[in-house]
Amino acid sequence: MKVAVLGAAGGIGQALALLLKTQLPAGSKLSLYDIAPVTPGVAVDLSHIPTAVEVKGFAGQDPSAALEGADVVLISAGVARKPGMDRSDLFNINAGIVKNLMEKCAATCPKALIGIITNPVNTTVAIAAEVLKAAGVYDKNRLFGITTLDVIRSETFIAELKGLDVADVNVSVIGGHSGVTILPLLSQVEGVSFTDEEVATMTTRIQNAGTEVVEAKAGGGSATLSMGQAACRFGLSLVRGLQGEKNVVECAYVDGGSEHAEFFAQPVLLGKNGVEKVLAYGDVSEFEANARDAMLDTLKADITLGVEFVK
Repeated sequence: MKVAVLGAAGGIGQALALLLKTQLPAGSKLSLYDIAPVTPGVAVDLSHIPTAVEVKGFAGQDPSAALEGADVVLISAGVARKPGMDRSDLFNINAGIVKNLMEKCAATCPKALIGIITNPVNTTVAIAAEVLKAAGVYDKNRLFGITTLDVIRSETFIAELKGLDVADVNVSVIGGHSGVTILPLLSQVEGVSFTDEEVATMTTRIQNAGTEVVEAKAGGGSATLSMGQAACRFGLSLVRGLQGEKNVVECAYVDGGSEHAEFFAQPVLLGKNGVEKVLAYGDVSEFEANARDAMLDTLKADITLGVEFVK
């Protein structure tokens, strides 16, 4: 497997690259790209870690050399959120970055599975799709918005609240990847019950967890380490699916024929072609149904913003 990380010199990119270097299957190749000149040095630094994963670094304006032959591309390039910024405030800068990188992906590795980390994901995934459509290489089964951070936060917070082993907690998170569009399906967590107050408080905490990190870092950054772990988990799941492993399921923001919006996060079965099947997210509580329906105008506006940016 060859995995390319675009934005590899940033906080998320370096954390992600470190985890991939230590966890990708033996014989894999890890290709790191960033506009920053330090990127080849990041690759050399990682190459000193004794695992059977080859690492190469690329810097400059053109990521094409890093993308050649990639099976999986993970895009974390862009600016991070600062105190007082909403994810939508990132749009003007990050939209252009994602558009440019996707044009290179379309030309160099059109069959790769592409995972978008760059915020605002609700919008940048729509941008990526429009670029691939314009290039005539769009395959909805090969494009993903990575929402795994919402899942691992949900798992962590629920385990803490209920005194559970976090390994035993499984949560689907549906919708999108910002604010009210993030909806953890707490009613489906096995072996646990929540009061109405706990549901409301936990849902709000999960939706605002990014702000929790931004404020705790006091202007020094946003969620990089937890996002690196989340992106690694999702990237490794893509690799496992490509290698033929069965029953690899993750939540992701995809163009999956949802009744709710053009792009919608829910569980997907991963395989050799990316999305093998978009899975039903099951029955939801009245609270969850109301929250889902209330998010749709926001989610659809985010998607429209991305489509119009490219057009």
